[in-house]
Amino acid sequence: MTQEALTEFSSLDIEPLIADRPAEPRDSSRLMVVDRAAGTLSPRRFSDLAELLGPRDMLVLNRSKVWKARLEAAKPTGGRSEILLMSPEPGDGSVWNGLCRKINPGQTLNCPAGMKAECLGQNPDGSYRFRFSSPVDEAYLAANGEVPLPQYILKARKRSGVTAPPDEDKYQTVYAAEPGSIAAPTAGFHFTDGLFGKLEAAGVKKAFVTLHIGWGTFRMVRAEDPAAHVMMEESYELDAATAAAINAHRAAGGRVIAVGTSSMRTLETCAAPDGTLKPGSGKAGLFIRPGHKFRTAGAFITNLHVPDSAPLYMTAAFAGRELLFKAYAEAVKQKFRFYSYGDSMFIC
Repeated sequence: MTQEALTEFSSLDIEPLIADRPAEPRDSSRLMVVDRAAGTLSPRRFSDLAELLGPRDMLVLNRSKVWKARLEAAKPTGGRSEILLMSPEPGDGSVWNGLCRKINPGQTLNCPAGMKAECLGQNPDGSYRFRFSSPVDEAYLAANGEVPLPQYILKARKRSGVTAPPDEDKYQTVYAAEPGSIAAPTAGFHFTDGLFGKLEAAGVKKAFVTLHIGWGTFRMVRAEDPAAHVMMEESYELDAATAAAINAHRAAGGRVIAVGTSSMRTLETCAAPDGTLKPGSGKAGLFIRPGHKFRTAGAFITNLHVPDSAPLYMTAAFAGRELLFKAYAEAVKQKFRFYSYGDSMFIC
């Protein structure tokens, strides 16, 4: 059966509401509470989360850290280019997969600090393989790379004409620990150390998984039948202690709250039909869309997403299509801020 695309979301006038910087402080951002059973919407502040949760709740957060994966580059002719590094291939770190515009196999780009990158060919997913003249490691990226901000943030800043402060710390969760993502798990942006302290005092537990966000999260769903969309795989890890803690919490009647689509994808990838988690690591290629039966999480914290994106399909699957559109329409009406640096929803 053909599954209808989420075309109604494209009718919303979201562009003027795209956030070009995070809220200050982070937990002062707005929060739309979406009650699935009652079908109701309640606008709050994210700092209210400690009042909404209690001892029966466990937050599951993605601790992946954004690396400085964007490299400025120049063509031999002098034209400007850039490479967005996605993942290294096994070896010494000199061969990487990455995204680049208008590049042909055999061409060489000049990168910072005298580094050269030869394009070896194109991968089936549209990315490219590059061989660098020296290994590209964390130290090189720290000195020469840039935070890979989404284009819609850069365009929003250009429209506003206001210079934003540096993003190296802001485009990162306060608990980021494992480098590997080309984009941040943005639902976690709203948490602060102070809010975590209040949540702990309220008896709320937390657990950490890792999913390194890659192109799969951002590749638009363009197929007429969304079931035909291929989700590019992203690396994940769920360790044994974390799986055991989440399983024990659920067995005791507790509620698991996935923070962000990357945390939700990790849980669903590792879950048995009864919701019990099996630890492990590997590649997550699960495309979650309406009709999916969620196994582990009983609630979901997520930002307001781009139309036609895989995160929007996942959120529609969890909230229900009609209720989610109602929530987005209300968010537009109340001028919530959208996308990576924007406001969020608590779907319960």
